[in-house]
Amino acid sequence: MSSARLHSSTRSAVFLGVCLAALALAGCQGRGGLGDITGSIGRSPVSQPRTDADWQAERERWAGRYDASPKDRDAAFYYARALRSLDQNAQAVAVLQNAVLIHQDDRELLGAYGRALADNGRLQEADEVLSRAHSPERPDWRILSAQGTVADRMGEHARAQQIYRTALKLAPNEPTIMSNYGLSLALSRNLPEAERVLAEAAASERADARVRQNLVLVLGLQGRFAEAETMALRDQSPAEAAATIAYLKRSVSQQNSWEMLKGGKGKAQPSAARPVQAGAPAQAAPPA
Repeated sequence: MSSARLHSSTRSAVFLGVCLAALALAGCQGRGGLGDITGSIGRSPVSQPRTDADWQAERERWAGRYDASPKDRDAAFYYARALRSLDQNAQAVAVLQNAVLIHQDDRELLGAYGRALADNGRLQEADEVLSRAHSPERPDWRILSAQGTVADRMGEHARAQQIYRTALKLAPNEPTIMSNYGLSLALSRNLPEAERVLAEAAASERADARVRQNLVLVLGLQGRFAEAETMALRDQSPAEAAATIAYLKRSVSQQNSWEMLKGGKGKAQPSAARPVQAGAPAQAAPPA
């Protein structure tokens, strides 16, 4: 292979690696972010925890109730939510698998179970479960967005984008869906359109730092590092923003950057915060 072709191949692998890592994070965005894919936040008995210490306290609280009554629907749901937020994904899957067997018609539990399966890389199972978690009669944009993230991670970008467009009909201009949609477009190598969608999402009053971080990623992938740094400075200190841009520059230039990205779990900075899911694709920071 010629050096030019090798360079092009390396850059393609890096590009896909960065975007897929961002996508995986976007799929986790329900963890303390803009809302769980199950749409459960409004009925939560307590406010959504924000820090690891908060989530650990939440886990202990619900673990006791779950151990006392494994058939308790809310105990299973909120215990699993805390486990996922602490990256204890295999345990979350086990809790939710048991819960959906008991509460077979509970779409909220199915949505949470599907997301937990995706967290564990069981994408085909996640896709199947999420498809059962909503219906045309009772559509849920959060679950659709999550399903889109899973489709993107499976490499089915055209299907994912159709799912996002359907979700946007239910929740027009929802920044978490648009963030996931933008990352999906980036995975399809349509960077100008990805930038347009992400810029629109980032302009929303409901967008948080993770949505803007995805725009930083797409700007960086286009080599527009000055613009990316300006956007990063909205949420980071000058030193943090500089580190973010330095990381992106290394990621798109080094031949070993694919391995670096996998090792760093796709964070667009040395110490990125937890991600948004509403739906699915996706995390430099989403969806989803």
